[in-house]
Amino acid sequence: MFHPMAWLGRRLADFLSKPRASETHVGTSRFELLRATLRPGDVLLVEGSSRFSTAIKYLTQSSWSHAALYVGHALRASHPELGVHVLVEADVREGVRAVALEAYRGMHTRICRPVGLTAAEIGTLIEHATRRIGQQYDMRNIIDLLRYLLPTPPVPGHWRRRLLALGSGDPTRAICSSLIADAFQKVRYPILPRIESHDRPRQDVRRARREILHIRSSRLYTPRDFDISPYFLIVKPLLEHHFDVHALRWAEPSPSDCGEQAH
Repeated sequence: MFHPMAWLGRRLADFLSKPRASETHVGTSRFELLRATLRPGDVLLVEGSSRFSTAIKYLTQSSWSHAALYVGHALRASHPELGVHVLVEADVREGVRAVALEAYRGMHTRICRPVGLTAAEIGTLIEHATRRIGQQYDMRNIIDLLRYLLPTPPVPGHWRRRLLALGSGDPTRAICSSLIADAFQKVRYPILPRIESHDRPRQDVRRARREILHIRSSRLYTPRDFDISPYFLIVKPLLEHHFDVHALRWAEPSPSDCGEQAH
């Protein structure tokens, strides 16, 4: 049955998902190193270039606009075409889906790794996320999409995250990191720390406490939260694979370069 709001929502999602011509990003890790470094349970942050990504980065004041959970070969039986390096993510157009790591070749990424989880807990984490595959974002809730038409809305900084909560009230369908946060909650793994109470808390402490409580109550996590979390290890592929600074070969400056520096 044709639904005009769903049709409009799909068209709007297509528009927002298109890359912005002015934004290009270069991967800081070779794809082969990224693939060799990832472990099941890692969160892969991505700096996207779409209109949607630009708005997310502005609203969260971060380089990261997307997050996906690396599940390795956990889906080789149901998705053999994707190979053994697979991610689960929430996409505004496609809903919750599995994608090959190849989709992010050449992009600026960051690996955030949970520490101390057992193999069984990693399995539970992955199973919880993969069970969500196929869930779709309700395109009739176009208010959720209209907010991203203005990439840099003129609102105070402490209101920006709340701007993500407008519309249907179901951020899991629109915000990829909420899907992953739910999976980590399943194994009782923290993302943001609790802020201890003080007799006379400072204004900035009170604001930070309100912000974190707001995130916990609405499940409104963003990709940035995995980056700043004290509970996730930031893993850099080059440093994980026998990096030797003394093996680097630097280009010698030309005489013209030396002359320019002298001026």
